Amino acid sequence: MEASVSIRLNPFKGSDGPDGAAVPWNPHGRILSERPNFTLDPLFHAGCYYVQDSSAMYVGYLFRKLVPGMDGGCGAASPQKGSRPLRVLDLCAAPGGKTTDIATSLREIMGDSFELTANEVIKNRASVLADNVAVWGDPAVTVTSVDPAVIGRRMCGYYDVIVADVPCSGEGMFRKDPRAEKEWSPKLVELCAARQKRILADAWPALKEGGILIYSTCTYEDAENDANLEWAAEELGGEIIPPENEFESRGVRLTRSGNLLKAGEVPGEGQWAGALRKTASAPVSKACRFEDLNPFVSRMQVFDEKTPRVELDLQQALKYLHRDSLYLPDAPLGMLAVCYRSHPLGFVKNLGPRCNNLYPKGRRILMDV
Repeated sequence: MEASVSIRLNPFKGSDGPDGAAVPWNPHGRILSERPNFTLDPLFHAGCYYVQDSSAMYVGYLFRKLVPGMDGGCGAASPQKGSRPLRVLDLCAAPGGKTTDIATSLREIMGDSFELTANEVIKNRASVLADNVAVWGDPAVTVTSVDPAVIGRRMCGYYDVIVADVPCSGEGMFRKDPRAEKEWSPKLVELCAARQKRILADAWPALKEGGILIYSTCTYEDAENDANLEWAAEELGGEIIPPENEFESRGVRLTRSGNLLKAGEVPGEGQWAGALRKTASAPVSKACRFEDLNPFVSRMQVFDEKTPRVELDLQQALKYLHRDSLYLPDAPLGMLAVCYRSHPLGFVKNLGPRCNNLYPKGRRILMDV
């Protein structure tokens, strides 16, 4: 059986994108009947949708379900209404699927009253994360690339919620990534389980008392899933939030401490997710500063309403995304925002005989258009 393909629409860009069947646990998720060539769709490059496995969207569902102030969350994770913004850390965030899902939920429900830190320790993956966050287009997301231990030391008691989709042995990705199956072994499971504990222990001080940890993997191994969450509750100081299963009829399984989605039983690939509430004391550092985490400079392009906009057809849009020169004889001279189906793609400087293409080099389409 082939791997599934699904997308998540961006409601703040008009939910413009491919149509498909609804994802049961995400209001913006769509399961496609076949895989289109996303590279050749300007709407994808405009951030109108994100390509994300439907099972991976289950983490966002738990976030909306469990975090106070969202869809009826429980516990003491949310600050009181009218006080400081809700602070969320996506600990292992690349390439950005869960980050953009969480950002959408926060924006829809909390408005401007949130801070979302998306961290990825591996530098080249963090760069991809920063680009994906920029294209999605939410200014309240800050991208960092530091070790979880640095966050634990420097941001003590700072975050209301930590989402940790940790590196794992990858059983749930066998259909999508043949390398994952070749590299799997019992020894790998053992190594991953130990690394996951280290990641949780290192970042734990950054979660406030009463805060919520949402923990997930894309494997089926108990040692990396239920057992690790239970270890965190006992050794680090927390209480597991009893799992429920609203989607049993859609193939979602209930485990001791979470929910398991297995490829072939659900529309997407593999995912496990569970949550706990921190009961251990968490002194709040008085010197928590984002500057100490060396955040990435924002790569988001801001399309000022004063900048003239020019609509491109499909072929022109693809040429622009390829960083080819454009000729726009009927457009005003100077700086222009070029759009496809009214969605801004980026900027050009119209000189008359030609336009200087200002699309970021790192995002250009490499295939022939």
